[in-house]
Amino acid sequence: MEELRKHQVSLRGASAREISRDALLEKVSLEREHRNYARKAASASIYIQKVWRSYNETRKVAIKFQDEWESLVKNPAEFMTGELISCSVLRPFIFFITCLSIRPQKILARELKCMQSCFGIILESINSTDSKKNICSLIVDTAEQRRTYQMQKLISLCSFILSECDTSPAGSRDIVVLTSLGLRLVVVLTDLKSWKIVNDDNIKEADAAVKNLVSFMGNCRSGLYASLRRYISRLDVCFSPKGKSIVQTDDKFLISASAVTIAIRPFSLTTYNMVDCSKFEVHSAAEQYCLYLLTIPWLTQRLPAVLLPALKHKSTLSPCLQLLLISKDEIVRKMSDIDQSSMDCSLNVVPPVGWALVNIIALTAGSENDFLHSGALNQGLQYASYAHVVIILADNLLAWLHNTGWNEKGNQNLEGNDEPYEPSVSMQENKTASVSLKTSFIDLFRPVSQQWHLKKLLEISKAYAHTYETKILPPNNLESLENLRLLDIAYFYSYMLRIFAAFNPMIGPLPLLNMLSFTPGFLGNLWGVLESSIFHGNRHTFGDASHSRSKVSGKKKQVIDKKLKQASNDGVSKWANVLQKLTGKSQVEVDFSDPADDDQVDEDAVDIWDVESLRHGPQGISKDMFCLLHLFCATYSHLLLVLDDIEFYEKQVPFTLEQQRRIASVLNTLVYNGLSYSVGQQNASLMDSAIRCLHLIYERDCRHQFCPPALWLSPARRSRPPIAVAARTHEVLSANIRTEDAVVGHSMGSVITSMPYVFPFQERVQMFREFISMDKVSRKMAGEISGPGSRSIEIVIRRGHIVEDGFRQLNSLGSRLKSSIHVSFVSECGLPEAGLDYGGLSKEFLTDISKAAFAPEYGLFSQTSTSDRLLIPNAAARFLENGIQMIEFLGRVVGKALYEGILLDYSFSHVFVQKLLGRYSFLDELSTLDPELYRNLMYVKHYDGDVEELCLDFTVTEESFGKRHVIELKPGGKDVCVTNANKMQYVHAMADYKLNRQILPFSNAFYRGLTDLISPSWLKLFNASEFNQLLSGGDHDIDVDDLRNNTRYTGGYSEGSRTVKLFWEVMNDFEPKERCMLLKFVTSCSRAPLLGFKYLQPSFTIHKVASDTPLWAAIGGSDVERLPSASTCYNTLKLPTYKRSSTLKAKLRYAINSNAGFELS
Repeated sequence: MEELRKHQVSLRGASAREISRDALLEKVSLEREHRNYARKAASASIYIQKVWRSYNETRKVAIKFQDEWESLVKNPAEFMTGELISCSVLRPFIFFITCLSIRPQKILARELKCMQSCFGIILESINSTDSKKNICSLIVDTAEQRRTYQMQKLISLCSFILSECDTSPAGSRDIVVLTSLGLRLVVVLTDLKSWKIVNDDNIKEADAAVKNLVSFMGNCRSGLYASLRRYISRLDVCFSPKGKSIVQTDDKFLISASAVTIAIRPFSLTTYNMVDCSKFEVHSAAEQYCLYLLTIPWLTQRLPAVLLPALKHKSTLSPCLQLLLISKDEIVRKMSDIDQSSMDCSLNVVPPVGWALVNIIALTAGSENDFLHSGALNQGLQYASYAHVVIILADNLLAWLHNTGWNEKGNQNLEGNDEPYEPSVSMQENKTASVSLKTSFIDLFRPVSQQWHLKKLLEISKAYAHTYETKILPPNNLESLENLRLLDIAYFYSYMLRIFAAFNPMIGPLPLLNMLSFTPGFLGNLWGVLESSIFHGNRHTFGDASHSRSKVSGKKKQVIDKKLKQASNDGVSKWANVLQKLTGKSQVEVDFSDPADDDQVDEDAVDIWDVESLRHGPQGISKDMFCLLHLFCATYSHLLLVLDDIEFYEKQVPFTLEQQRRIASVLNTLVYNGLSYSVGQQNASLMDSAIRCLHLIYERDCRHQFCPPALWLSPARRSRPPIAVAARTHEVLSANIRTEDAVVGHSMGSVITSMPYVFPFQERVQMFREFISMDKVSRKMAGEISGPGSRSIEIVIRRGHIVEDGFRQLNSLGSRLKSSIHVSFVSECGLPEAGLDYGGLSKEFLTDISKAAFAPEYGLFSQTSTSDRLLIPNAAARFLENGIQMIEFLGRVVGKALYEGILLDYSFSHVFVQKLLGRYSFLDELSTLDPELYRNLMYVKHYDGDVEELCLDFTVTEESFGKRHVIELKPGGKDVCVTNANKMQYVHAMADYKLNRQILPFSNAFYRGLTDLISPSWLKLFNASEFNQLLSGGDHDIDVDDLRNNTRYTGGYSEGSRTVKLFWEVMNDFEPKERCMLLKFVTSCSRAPLLGFKYLQPSFTIHKVASDTPLWAAIGGSDVERLPSASTCYNTLKLPTYKRSSTLKAKLRYAINSNAGFELS
């Protein structure tokens, strides 16, 4: 009873033992679903049974027909008429072969023999001259479609056999023989000349029948091109031209030749009008050819060389190119849908559109003879169409790379993955195979990197230059597809550069850049189009650098270098908000004051260098302008690497200095605004090439100025943020702080990193000091600095062994050297010197140790042979005990001086500083290191005779400690003579050795020590000259008023003291050199701090030295005889109370020329 009540439904509500209404509804619904599923399953089962029964019955009938057919063909004499062949042989044969072979997609031995017998019978019939026995007469004499249908089915069958054919040793020999026989049959069927029954009476009907069959072959229903694709994909890839040139006579060659013959035969029916593209009838053969043949990986490397002329003939290529131009979107979409299962990994690494691109290049431009000579094979081919098609396919290939996560440097973007990634062994192997495939793929672009290819395209474009010379038009007009403009060539090679960079990360687009940069006139033409477009035909002259400087202002040069107009209120607010988001501080907490001087550059002069059309960066320019700029920047930056100063400044090739300034202004504006507005991935290629080109121009200007300073400052004159905001934003980004709004400040950090020179030098010095202040604050927060005198380093230094003692006690500290140093000196007699170190002794220690260690006599550094005698590491230092470690220690000494703001009166060679800044040095910088060697190399470079007469080889000889060392500039260099062919290689190899390889171990060691205290990103704010100024101070003169305003007086002196007034009068009367000597006498450095004497630590001090001298000494009698002295560790001048200015001037001159200081007292 309880069991029955469990399933009852209560109208009064559900009890614990009764089913609820919702549960009941759910149960009913499930039962209904089960019944529906059972009905569908039963219906499906019935349908499957019907299909299976039908298939089984059809198969039984087909086997029966096959048995009867085999019995019939044993006595062929009985049915040697065409009608009997059609009805009794072909009809059942097509039925049972379709059922037993084509549908199952396999060829068994029995069916194979049937096919051979049938093909033999039909070939014998076609070759018969008796019209009754020739099956072709049925097609000609009757309009019955059944006869044509049978021939079409034969063509489809032969196509299927071709797809199953494998000519490799592992393939079936019987299938190969059958394929050869079947293709022979198709060739005969589709060749009117092979029809023996054709005469004058039926030639029109026969021709129509053949064209009908040929038209069917070009249709997708025949399956010919898909089968041919499968066959060719199985052929071996031969990369050796010698191997391809061997003519093969075996079945493999015959099959390939027959297959190519029937593949191009439908193109004989194609009619097209290249002038009027709208009348072009899209032929199915061209579409099939593009989809199935042009997308085969290494198409031209798989086929014998003697067959390629048929594929590259204009009658074949022109319809395909035209089709790609008209139906580009549809064709590219269909290419992406092609079955890739038979292509191994080729289409996973390179998509079908990529193989179509490279195969079209190989077929059209694979041979220089075909491409250039008017009487060659491709005569009449529209190369403008070829260029437009390459542009279309290359654009789609780059889009595929972007969509699949590959950037244009050959790396795959793995976004959102913060975990360390360790690929497995199998993945490593796949990656290796992928790299190998990419390398072989990019090798197929070799014709594009040949100069004859570019010259041919330029020659074609000249015919239309008068129409499109000053215009930039999008290539979207079908009527203009036969035209080739310089813009089209720019698109062509811009895309090629990006493809080379993506698929060949090892050397990138180097072969292409070599060709582009050395093609006469190409860069000039590019710049001509760019200049007209950017400046809208306004080609006013800016004049030379000196003229521009005088135009900007009548003040001295240093005024130009001072800060421009303060950032606008909107700009300040913008960057203040950025900083607030990054640091979490309010605007009240951040000091936006800018202590720079108020002197300003004439803003009208700055405006002429700010290019208005580029003020929105890459985002604000057209696609045409993008490609022109990308190609120009990439090519010109490559050329700048090899242009020497003679060519650049004297010969002014390829551009005049006026044009160079315009180029610099264009790139400067583009890069600044591109970084300011944040760069998307789609603009990365242009920004990378523009930044690289801009850096090379800027570094050449730093070495030998040709641009006015206002040019580099111009883009940021209105939007430049305050120093504190810029510095802190940069530091936040450098520390990789992950915040939700970190991307907001990316642009400003990129500007400071990529082009810091848009900030005036003084502002960058302030930014550098701001970085150090922030670092000290962070160290204090970390507990490294907890109070005065804490965590200080105590060292004892012997006066006679200052370098050795400093190295022994400080070298192992690393970044802890940022802490304060307390120095105790031991005299020459071995006695401790009295005194407490409140910063003065540590300053004295740093200046003295640098003076001793950087002296050429010490052996670590030597001086360049130029007039300024700059410091460069001594090549022999590697043979000294602890030589490399000592140079690393000196890097820490220099870093400590920079960190504490202590000036050292030394300057390094620009080549050496370039290494510290992470920059590579090129040929022309050798003139700053070894002018004589530079002149000799220029002599070799421009030598008109036979260079072998100079008896040079690829070696360099060095001498150290009496021993001569021969160093090879390249492997086996001593056996390689310098000739006219390799002299450029020799010149650059010698320069590379002197500028990079020779000093690299020393610069690396110095860099390691320097960056223990100074962040590399801080150093990159400056160029080589500015780094030396940062280290040793400003110009070779002193601002007396600035020094006077920041001088302390002790011992009883005040600003109104008589002797003090006399001192400032004498200072004004001194020559600039004497003022510098006085500064060095007091502070140990002859240059003023870059930001003024306000930043001199300790402050410049004049201390009173009392002396008993009567008052009337001011008008006569003897004055004070005592000499002034100095305490350089405290920047203090100890000045006796002189009464006459003549005495004070004489005593000061004697003191500053005596090369002494404290001991004069």
